[in-house]
Amino acid sequence: MAQIKMSKKATSIDMTAMCDVAFLLLTFFILTATAKVPEPVSVDTPSSTVKTKLPDEGLVTITVGKGKENVFFDIKGRDTREKTLELMGNKYKVSFTDQEKREFALMESFGVPIENLSAIIKMKGSDRNKPGTQTGIPFDSINNQLKDWIYTARQANIELGKDKDLSFAIKGDAKLEYPKIKKIMDILQDQDINTFDLVTGLRGKDY
Repeated sequence: MAQIKMSKKATSIDMTAMCDVAFLLLTFFILTATAKVPEPVSVDTPSSTVKTKLPDEGLVTITVGKGKENVFFDIKGRDTREKTLELMGNKYKVSFTDQEKREFALMESFGVPIENLSAIIKMKGSDRNKPGTQTGIPFDSINNQLKDWIYTARQANIELGKDKDLSFAIKGDAKLEYPKIKKIMDILQDQDINTFDLVTGLRGKDY
């Protein structure tokens, strides 16, 4: 008996709906993602399972790199940042233009003596973040500008009538020697700042 042969037709799947969903998800993640702020120093933070989120406003972050000084300072809050620069300029007799103050309010963390800060402000972001461009804020016993930045930041926060005190965080490299971190802690504690956060990277829980 002869066999009946069925004609074979190529099957096709309409992928239009799947492509639409894929692009919607991609757009969602792009719009909701937070861009990584460029930093003048690369720091490999120690790991931790703690998930406490740092505040977006009223936060001072002191980043400690591997160099002799290599300490950087950052303030979250444009008005506080601009007022802090004004107070530091008055203290060290360094003048800044209104344009420089506005540019400074938008900058990322910085790490130079205040005498050299004007030149850093005038640079493009890509140039000021090149390795070796910023050597760090002095914090030795003779020239402790870091201590003054901390003090004037708190003073600026008070003069602006902020409801909350500034929060402080130390961000140090995982391979950094403890005495350098302790010196930063001592500077904070000398100004009665006994509560501060240590910035770490998230890792999985140990089982």
